[in-house]
Amino acid sequence: MARAGVPQAIADLLQNSGLPPMAIMVLFIVIFIFLGCLMDSLSMIILCTPFFWPVVAGLDFGLSEDDLKIWYGIITLIVVELGLITPPVGLNVFIINSLSPDVPMRETFKGVMPFFCSEMVRITLLVLFPGITLLLPRWLG
Repeated sequence: MARAGVPQAIADLLQNSGLPPMAIMVLFIVIFIFLGCLMDSLSMIILCTPFFWPVVAGLDFGLSEDDLKIWYGIITLIVVELGLITPPVGLNVFIINSLSPDVPMRETFKGVMPFFCSEMVRITLLVLFPGITLLLPRWLG
């Protein structure tokens, strides 16, 4: 796909769509969560990064290039891991359930939902306020 220029074509299409940068970022987050229902984390990152990064790099989020890389990487990592606890096929939930075979899968998914909701709040804060994401790297830099 890279040789055919598919990632760059998708990047150009999204950049010229007229959507605000945050709407495109929310779209990527939804895609990652959906893929998390079906795939493992490494597969998602390898599959999506060539498509998503050129789009994010070409949009104006009000961050420098280095800050944008850190922000996007942290958001991607959090959302990919969030996808792994999302029903119906959240892989990490199956692993948790295998440790306690007497608990039904439905109960395990119910037990994970408060964590899912708190992660959604965290992602919302990190997307709306990128400075939170970059606070620690700036202190250490």
